[in-house]
Amino acid sequence: MSRINTNVQSLIAQRVLGQNNKSLNVALERLSTGLRINRGKDDPAGLIASENLKSEITSLNAAVSNADRADQVVNIAEGGLQEVSGLLEELQGLLVSSGNTAGLSQAEKEANQDQIDSILGTIDRLASSTNFQGIKLLNGNFDYTTTNVATGVTDFSVNSAKFDGATQDVDVVITTSAQQGKLFLSFAKAHLDFAAGTSTFTLEVTGSLGSRELSFTSGTSLTDLVASINTFSDVTGVTASVSGTGVNLYSTEYGSREFVSVKAGGDAATSGFGTGSGVYNVNSTNTNATTGSATTFANASNPIRDDGQNIDGTINGIAAVGDGTTLSVNTDFLNVDITFSTTTTSTTLDALTLGGARAFTISGGGADFQLGSRVSVGDKVSLGIADVATRKLGTSALGFLDELGSGKAYNVVDGDDLSTAQKIVAKAIEQVSSTRGRLGAFQKNVVGATIRSLGVAVENTAAANSVIADADFASETASLTRNQILVSAAQNTLALANQQPQAALQLLG
Repeated sequence: MSRINTNVQSLIAQRVLGQNNKSLNVALERLSTGLRINRGKDDPAGLIASENLKSEITSLNAAVSNADRADQVVNIAEGGLQEVSGLLEELQGLLVSSGNTAGLSQAEKEANQDQIDSILGTIDRLASSTNFQGIKLLNGNFDYTTTNVATGVTDFSVNSAKFDGATQDVDVVITTSAQQGKLFLSFAKAHLDFAAGTSTFTLEVTGSLGSRELSFTSGTSLTDLVASINTFSDVTGVTASVSGTGVNLYSTEYGSREFVSVKAGGDAATSGFGTGSGVYNVNSTNTNATTGSATTFANASNPIRDDGQNIDGTINGIAAVGDGTTLSVNTDFLNVDITFSTTTTSTTLDALTLGGARAFTISGGGADFQLGSRVSVGDKVSLGIADVATRKLGTSALGFLDELGSGKAYNVVDGDDLSTAQKIVAKAIEQVSSTRGRLGAFQKNVVGATIRSLGVAVENTAAANSVIADADFASETASLTRNQILVSAAQNTLALANQQPQAALQLLG
């Protein structure tokens, strides 16, 4: 059959040529872009997955950048704290030098005080000037803001806190009270009254700091006996007080590391001091407790000892670690240290009263670092950096560093309590070192680990996206070659199909 109006073979060749050209164009596009999915029609489901993965990759790369930025911020803060630590160590040396009063002139004391004033001023300057892009780092700018602090809370530090709302309450339940090591020495009289023929009575008093042996004669008042023991409190860690016809001995500090130990000797100990005399254990208060059995002084040739006890309890329902009168908890969402008062009352939260109450409320502050790909409390890391100004270093119980300045309570020129001054400096060193340790742990274990983890996540997410969206060059090259041949063949076929109707002209003669 020969028809010229409709060349079916040509139409077929045109259709196939068009299909082959489209396939060729797809292969060329994929090879030129390197992508298998260039538009939605290439793979609708794959496009959705690829776009989600690309978004995740972008977020992960931003989180890596955030982690690098956090590392730099902490580096600058650490540099300032390192200088503060060096100055505090120098300050400690100046206090020791100033304690050498017999070999130190007034002019030298004043020179030491000048150096101390200079150190204190430099610490304050570092606290106010250490910054990252103008953001102050050590002046309390990144410390947490707290309100509603209970009267029984003497000191506290919020090292980190993460919460969704505007505030975070910190509730404490004390299950075990903090206690001192305590013993009661009963002498049955307000003074030492030895039996006839006896002349000596010795007490070896030992605490967590050391030991001293003291000797007493008949007729010594309990007041003088207590004064003798308290003379060495800084050496032994034991303090004494008169209570009726006896003496309370108790450790200066609270906690399981504290204790009081007494060993009696001399012929007066063997003869005794009368009915009811001896060494008694006492209850949690500082009153005498002559109920129960006592160890007579004659039987106290081996030391009688009583240990202190750490506070114990929970903070926001989490089991806390007790150390003396301080409760601490360290979780991803809350890291706080709370020190409680040792004054027993029925209305305040304190270390000697069991029960629970709100310690304080965190109302804001802290340094927040977004170290995850999702803006959420779970992917956020919060860090508190306390003010290291001299008025903030120290404790309310001991005093603060600025009190070592000229004219203040613990200056070295006319101040007479360098021991307390040294304790304040030691506490300041501990606080700054603790902050440096926390920042170092943050850099090493949080930032460092996060950067490594995010790097692996970026690699794996990019690999997953590559499988979905990237072109397989081997396959696409083969497809290109195939489509090139098919296009060429279709073009030749179309030419032949277009020539075929001309054969009908031969029928016209």
